[in-house]
Amino acid sequence: MRPIAPAPLLAAGLTVLASAFVAGTTLLAKMLGTGTLGPALNPLQVSQGRFVFAFAALLIGAAVLRPRFTAPAWPMHALRVFFGWGGVSFMFAAAAFIPLSDATAISFLNPVVAMLLAIPLLGETVGRVRIAAALIAVAGALILLRPTPEAFQPAALLALGAALFLGSELIVLKRLSGREGPFQILLVNNLIGMGISSAAAALVWQMPTPAQWAALAGVGGLMVSAQICFIHAIARADASFVSPFWYVTLVFASLYDFAVFRVVPDGISVLGAVVIVAGAGLLAWRQARLGRGRESAAAPLPGAVPPQRDSRESR
Repeated sequence: MRPIAPAPLLAAGLTVLASAFVAGTTLLAKMLGTGTLGPALNPLQVSQGRFVFAFAALLIGAAVLRPRFTAPAWPMHALRVFFGWGGVSFMFAAAAFIPLSDATAISFLNPVVAMLLAIPLLGETVGRVRIAAALIAVAGALILLRPTPEAFQPAALLALGAALFLGSELIVLKRLSGREGPFQILLVNNLIGMGISSAAAALVWQMPTPAQWAALAGVGGLMVSAQICFIHAIARADASFVSPFWYVTLVFASLYDFAVFRVVPDGISVLGAVVIVAGAGLLAWRQARLGRGRESAAAPLPGAVPPQRDSRESR
């Protein structure tokens, strides 16, 4: 494979495009889970559609591109898929009950979760700056949870669960990075995910309407498109450079929510989102300062800031 020339502007554009696709998946999930397109579908069935149609798209791509595969690390893939499936299911459930901007913002806690898990699981050292960034992001999540008896949003805990699962997935993905090609990781991920999600969806499955079938296919297609865009983005620029552009997902989520459901984020939503983005952005900035070489070209789940590299940070 020939090396790809750096192209920061193109990488930024691809990341913004990926963020539009990711926000689109949550919009479609909300439409499927609120009865907009027919009888409301269970989030487990929506997750199944995401994996089934994504795998179908990747299978077609494999037939055309004929990439070279190596022996997959099946146990590690299975663990990654379990966390990814759980995160996606929680995210789709949250999108049905709270504004898309709130659900998206809370899910941005996943790099904080990954950072905290990396301490005991990967032996990483975390200094004061990254601890401060984590505390800032958590404070933003608490704002969005609205922890008062009158304003508390129980459904926001679903988005928090999504962040916990997706953060755990990043740890497993870090183990996979560099061992297998990006296309193979995506294909195996969606193959196993299709099996796990189908088994869970069998308990709640109902026949979708034609419009719901189209939306389910859209969820899978948009997710694969986002992953492909991000793979190409980080092949052309450092992950620490492109990761802040993921926060544009909040803008797209708010625009989509307003266009379809006429939901306007209130002051608390805006404040919480800004605080979370500030904390996650500080993590990305610190990673850029500590950067020791390029990040792996393997792509994490869209909507997630790449996990922190191992560092001996003492400051």
